[in-house]
Amino acid sequence: MILDTLANHAQYSGISPRFARAFAFLQQLPADASIGRHEIDGEEIFAFVQQHLTKPIAEKQLEVHRKYIDIQYIVKGRELIYWAPLAQLTDETMAFDEKVDAALYNGIADMVPVQVRAGHFAVLFPQDGHAPSCAWDAPAEVLKVVVKVMV
Repeated sequence: MILDTLANHAQYSGISPRFARAFAFLQQLPADASIGRHEIDGEEIFAFVQQHLTKPIAEKQLEVHRKYIDIQYIVKGRELIYWAPLAQLTDETMAFDEKVDAALYNGIADMVPVQVRAGHFAVLFPQDGHAPSCAWDAPAEVLKVVVKVMV
């Protein structure tokens, strides 16, 4: 997992040639971008602009992906993303579903709450169990973009 600000995005372009295109999309995102899916490069890179109310961690589960890396960028608001290494997740509640590129797990006692605020992004790799969109202090409105980058 990586946590940083969009101003430092160039440091991560070497991870994958697709990262440069993903971060270019985030940098050029208009303030009035429509909610929903945005095409960047077919099924290799696409984004979801989301607006939602954060929820308590008790109402969330950890998710993992195999086909895509998530770049979760907060445009407005703030949220917690709980993180745990996939190798420590044992209580699977949904087996991996290839159609949605996800498996779900119950949380573990030592998962780490990561504070993500406007202008910050988190990169979540297939080995990163994560529960995004969690309330920081109390439920709050968040505008975020999740860019899906094919592994």
